[in-house]
Amino acid sequence: MSDSPSEPHQELAMADVAFVVTTIAVFALVTLVAKGVTKL
Repeated sequence: MSDSPSEPHQELAMADVAFVVTTIAVFALVTLVAKGVTKL
C-alpha cells in the first residue's frame, strides 16, 4: 500500500475535476434553458 501514496490523492483530484466539470455542465444547461424560455 505504501508503494504508491499518490494514488488516493490522484483519485481525489479526479473526483474534484469531475465535480467541477459536472457543475459547469449544469450551469451551461440552465443557461441554455433560460435562453430558450426567454425566446418563447
